[in-house]
Amino acid sequence: MEEEKITLRPFTISDADDFMVWASDDKVSHFCSWNTFTDKNTLIDHIEKTILPHPWFRAICLNGRPVGAILFTPATGNDSCRGELGYMLASQLWGKGVMTKAVKLAVKSVFEEMKGLERVEALVDVENKGSLKVLEKVGFLKEGVLRKYFVLKGRTRDMVMFSLLSTDTIYA
Repeated sequence: MEEEKITLRPFTISDADDFMVWASDDKVSHFCSWNTFTDKNTLIDHIEKTILPHPWFRAICLNGRPVGAILFTPATGNDSCRGELGYMLASQLWGKGVMTKAVKLAVKSVFEEMKGLERVEALVDVENKGSLKVLEKVGFLKEGVLRKYFVLKGRTRDMVMFSLLSTDTIYA
């Protein structure tokens, strides 16, 4: 993947066909809060109503073409010093370093863009081994396991809390 360029950019409606590639893949949606998309019109509606208005939701592009998504949801009020990172990637690209690079780019960007941000958090299902490895490679600190923390698709899940502070060193 070294010779291929990984970039982040805002989504557009015209990304729907590329988005459908991974959004319709059960392997990708397995650990996501949303169900696998089976209809392009439903996905377009999701893009219009959820993704475009989101404060920081980016396409992960490989040579300019969307292959995944990464989002940062800033907290508000007394919690405004932190926010949560989430991501997804086309399954055929898993294990190739794409997500590690995308997370580095995203973290660097949100720390630069969001005034007062001191902490980026990520909650990962204990069974999502690939995602656990990505965060460790980027330099996130594993803070602990939050037992029975999240209901995912009707089942209570244990989640691992990771964090990266604005003072931590990462190399994009």
